[in-house]
Amino acid sequence: MKAVFIVYNQAVTERVAYMLDKLGIKGYTQWGTVNGVGSNGGEPRMGIHAWPEMNSAIMTVVDDRLVPLLLKYVEKLDKVNVENGVRAFVWDVVGGY
Repeated sequence: MKAVFIVYNQAVTERVAYMLDKLGIKGYTQWGTVNGVGSNGGEPRMGIHAWPEMNSAIMTVVDDRLVPLLLKYVEKLDKVNVENGVRAFVWDVVGGY
């Protein structure tokens, strides 16, 4: 199993939800507002006057075989929404109850 953590501009929340639904991913945890700055020239998302936009984040745990397809969807979404930015991070999950 793999944990996939996806961070994205709130403007693409519905697209991220659609992506997960299309892949049949039912279980996830969502953080509605997260602050941050992308490392690849990303604009700050701080929810303040100078940088009013905000990010959201979702983490899901999926079977290893689903990860390449999910990452392909994330990459496609990012390319269509370059100004918003979508990033995914993956790591192994051990256990679970």
